[in-house]
Amino acid sequence: MKPLLYIFGGLPGTGKSTLSSALARRCKAVYVRVDTIEQALRNTGANVDGPVGYEVGYALALENLKLGASVVADSVNPLRVTRSAWIEVALQARVRSVDIEIICSDRNEHRSRVETRVADVDGLKLPDWEAVANREYDARDTEHLVLDTSGRTPDESILALFELLQV
Repeated sequence: MKPLLYIFGGLPGTGKSTLSSALARRCKAVYVRVDTIEQALRNTGANVDGPVGYEVGYALALENLKLGASVVADSVNPLRVTRSAWIEVALQARVRSVDIEIICSDRNEHRSRVETRVADVDGLKLPDWEAVANREYDARDTEHLVLDTSGRTPDESILALFELLQV
């Protein structure tokens, strides 16, 4: 089976990390999570403002794709420039990519998730609802898949993702 780059994006609290990590386990793919990269950098005292976490993620993904492994990239991926950069990684590695946006269309449910979730990366400070609601997030204008997790349990969302991707 040829390697594939699965590019996840979506606002915090939509279920992105739950779904992307489940896909990585299912496909035995390398899991590249920008939150983990950025927090590891913060732990060293590095300044993580700007694209540094994404740049490290792109490099790790490219290297693993060239080695023949599929990669699941987990990040908010809020800007056209970040989305284009992930696509460029796939092009450089000469592999196919799938762009997947995770949303929670029920604003009240999304807010509740943001306000009640617990960080699963040691030291990671999660954004509050105001930060999520006001985050810069460019509208998507390229071909991508959308999975709405609203009204679904995590297990139901995982099954929906596997069905959407036919894995």
